[in-house]
This record gives sequence, C-alpha cells and structure tokens, in this order.
Amino acid sequence: MLFLSLRHLIARKRQTLLTLLGIMLGTVAFVVISGMMLGFREYLITQLLDNDAHIHISAREDILETHSLDSAFYPKALYVHWIIPPSGNKNSPRIQNPTGWYKLLQHDPRVIAFSPQFTTQIIIAKGGSTVSSRLIGVDAISQSKVTRLAQYMTQGKFTDISGGGNRLLVGDELLKKLGARVGDTVMVSNGTQAPIPFKVSGSFSVGMKSIDEGSVYGDIHDAQTINNTPSQVNEIAVKVVDVYHAAEMATQWSKLSQELVQSWDQLNANFFSVFKIQDAIRYMMTGSILMVAGFSIYNILNMVISQKRREIAILRSMGYEQNDIVFLFLVQGIILGLLGGSLGLVIGLFACQGLSHLPFAAGPMGKGTGTMMVSFNPHIYITAGVLSLIASVIASWLPARYAGKMTPIDIIRAES
Repeated sequence: MLFLSLRHLIARKRQTLLTLLGIMLGTVAFVVISGMMLGFREYLITQLLDNDAHIHISAREDILETHSLDSAFYPKALYVHWIIPPSGNKNSPRIQNPTGWYKLLQHDPRVIAFSPQFTTQIIIAKGGSTVSSRLIGVDAISQSKVTRLAQYMTQGKFTDISGGGNRLLVGDELLKKLGARVGDTVMVSNGTQAPIPFKVSGSFSVGMKSIDEGSVYGDIHDAQTINNTPSQVNEIAVKVVDVYHAAEMATQWSKLSQELVQSWDQLNANFFSVFKIQDAIRYMMTGSILMVAGFSIYNILNMVISQKRREIAILRSMGYEQNDIVFLFLVQGIILGLLGGSLGLVIGLFACQGLSHLPFAAGPMGKGTGTMMVSFNPHIYITAGVLSLIASVIASWLPARYAGKMTPIDIIRAES
C-alpha cells in the first residue's frame, strides 16, 4: 500500500512539489514567528525575574472612609454627618510584624533569600538643581541575593552602602539631572525636615528610565532616619526556588496577615495578557498558511482519484476492501504532511539560528544581548510538526473517504 501511495505522488511531481512547499512554508512561518515572539517573551520574563523580587510583601494602606472615625469621636451618636469627611491614610504604611515574616521566610525551604526594605519619597538637591525621587532603603548584602541590581553598577559597588553612613547609589540619568558625579555630596530631605548631606558612593544603569531617573538606593537605617520612622519596614522582597509557583505561595501567605502579598506574575498581569494576544496572532497566521496547503492536498488527491478510477476499480475487483482504498489515499496525505513538516522544521531551525546572530538593539530592560532574541524551545517544533501533520490528515481524509466508497460497477458506469 505504501508503494502504491508513493507511485501516485511521484506520478504528479509538480503538484506534489507545490503541496510540499505549502506545508513547508506554513511550518517555517510558525517556527520563525514563534521563535521571535517567544524569544522576546523569555527575555522579558528573565528581566522581570532577575531585576525584581519574585514575591513582594508590602504594607497594606489603611485608607480612611467617611465614617471611619465616627466611633472614636462620637461613640454614642447614631449617625454622624461630616462637613469635611475624613480621608487619606490612617498612619504611615508599614509591615506590622516584620520579625514574624523573617522567621517564616527563614524556615521555608521554598525561599532562597529575602530582603527587608523601607521606601520613602525624598527631595535631592545639588547646587541649584532639585529633583524628587524615591529612596529605597535596603540591606545591601541581602538585596544582592534577591535581585541582580549589583550587576548594573556603572561606578562603585552595590555593597558600598552597607552599614549606613549617609551614602547613596544614584541612577545615571538622575545624576545627569542633578549635575552631580560619584563622590559628590547631595542634600536629601523628606520635605518636612531639614536636609541631610549624603555622599554619592556609586551609580547604576538598569535600562529602565523610570528606575534610572526616579530611584536611589541607600542603607535601610538611613532611609528610616530620614523619614523619622526607626525600625519600620514597609516591604520585604523575596526570591523563591520555583518562580512559577510564586503566585500560589503569595496566595497562601496573604491569608496569614493583613499585609499585601503579590507575586511577580500577579504584579505584571498586563504583560501576560499581551502574550495571549501574541499567541492568538501567530496561530492565526500559521493556520491560514496551513489551510491553503490543506486545500492543495485536497485538490491534488481529488484529481488523482478522478484519474485513477480504473486503478481503483481493479484494486476493488482484486479483493481490496473500502478501508484499504481509504488508507491508500490517506497515506499520501500523511506522507506529504510528514515530509513537508520535516523540511519546514529543518529550514525553520536554520532560519532561527541565522536570526539569533543578527545585531539588534537592547531590549526595554537591562543591557540586552546585542542580537535578536529568538527562542529554541522544543515545544515550538513539536507544535509545528503536529499542526502540519493534522492539517495534512484532515485535508486528505475527505477525498480518501470518497475514493473508498467507489465500487467497480459505479466506476464502469461512470466511465461508459
């Protein structure tokens, strides 16, 4: 049966070649498009995971509602009408029991490292230049185990701020705005107290303008002193073993206290919605190409069946059953799908390797690789091969089924 299928395909070389090209191009398109899209996705996820914590434990802001203070000021009143209702935060957002969180994280085998943080808004002044920024107070050694910020230092070391001493790490873009350099002294204030002199001990460049322009790093004790909130912590950054179980861990931990616990994928849910759109686009594009290739297979097999009626009649008269005839033409579609899909996978692999060496600008975060980001995930090639085979089988099933229904008498009557 396989021999007869190959004879039928070889007998119509041009049509067979065109069909193979259609399947091959559809497979190549899926491999290349998926490789580029998933390559960028993998790079983006890597940057999110390396440059930020996997789980954030942060203080939940307690917002005052209209009647939040009724019982405090008027405990016996049934109804209180405020001319100017209470609003804003009840107090400075902070984690209520940081020591309890430290013990939990230290004894959890799923946690690699964690770092307490205290973040506050500040005003930095140098000469006549004044810039508002965000001071992130950290323990430098712990923070280096949680994120890769130490690798983005352009001058100095990340651990230079260890131990306090009024030292800062400032983004390169922020230094340009201030007109300052590493080694200079700047004045830092939270807006309510007298400015305090800080020395710029180092600079960094993450590649994200919002961080390089709007954030500075210092020791956590210095940040607490500027805000006049000693020993307070308003965030704990956590790095875990399995990043894809971070959301599950965050959900479990959020039930333990009133703190807001969010994983990296929960915080970046918008990115993942874009990824779903990308997947839909690449499947639609590849599906359209494979649909055209499927019609080619359908038309070729229909033509072959029309021209091979006598051969089909002879085979049926020799004792071949209906299923044998169906199998004969179905095998031809499978051969086209396997051969065209295999060629497409090989050519797609070489095309992706070529694209991965093309010079390309760095991505939106981090320093980038300098070349186009292409994924070689085996899932791409498995999916491409399966799709090409499915398209070929579906396209060849209908004409094969029609051929199997033919009987010698019907064929002779049609010929006469």
